[in-house]
Amino acid sequence: MIAYAIQNYLEKNGITLKYLSEKTGINCSCIGPALKGKRKFSIDEYVKICAVLELPYDYFFIKSENSAVHKV
Repeated sequence: MIAYAIQNYLEKNGITLKYLSEKTGINCSCIGPALKGKRKFSIDEYVKICAVLELPYDYFFIKSENSAVHKV
């Protein structure tokens, strides 16, 4: 799950929801539920998050796929 991969990255790197919200311009009330799987990130939101974190767009897809493989 992409949201889990993003949340895990934020936690491991000490990045707060507030920081991510300020840098992306996405309200915390949108990011929080998305990270908990209660809503999906829009493509625009995902692109902004990757840009702020300076990560390639496929980064969380790869992380998500790798964690799914390990859960089997």
